Amino acid sequence: MTVFSAAMLLFLVMDPFGNIPLFMTALGNVDRRRHTRIIVREMIIALLVLCAFLFTGQYLLRLLQISGPALTAAGGVVLLLIAIRMVFPQTGGLGEPVSSGEPFVVPLAIPYVAGPSAMAAVLLIMNREPGRWPEWLAALGLAWLVSGIIISMSGPLVRLLGTKVLIAIERLMGMLLVAVAIQMLMTGVAQFMGRAG
Repeated sequence: MTVFSAAMLLFLVMDPFGNIPLFMTALGNVDRRRHTRIIVREMIIALLVLCAFLFTGQYLLRLLQISGPALTAAGGVVLLLIAIRMVFPQTGGLGEPVSSGEPFVVPLAIPYVAGPSAMAAVLLIMNREPGRWPEWLAALGLAWLVSGIIISMSGPLVRLLGTKVLIAIERLMGMLLVAVAIQMLMTGVAQFMGRAG
């Protein structure tokens, strides 16, 4: 896995286009002049959480005695579930606006950006080749930066592209993530069968 492919995987998992309506809904009752500041703060919190998982995840796996193939297969399953929700979104609402005050950590940083799938992805990437941690950190930073730029431009993007185009982009990203998830699942099973054999 290259830095670019790792960054692309993390970018797909962070799903910035799918998060645009969620962020806008969560910030519905907050002064618009504070939106950018809140988004920047929440993105920084999400980055810190993902960095923590990147560097401590392998020790957690050892503590729980989870093997590499099991993590790969589990990561594939989690990503597949996320991808299916991206391709076939729920018919219900996209979220509820915060009733009072402004959101802090939940739900913007966690789970919208640093959700279970993103945490599983950084665990998986780091577990494969821990010695390449500077590359994985760079990949995480790149995916985070692009996602943050897209989310911070949520208002203009909705006005420019429209909701239907954003939904189409999210579903396309979901289709790509389905392929990545199936490949991860197949790799995990193949590794397990190789060990068992």
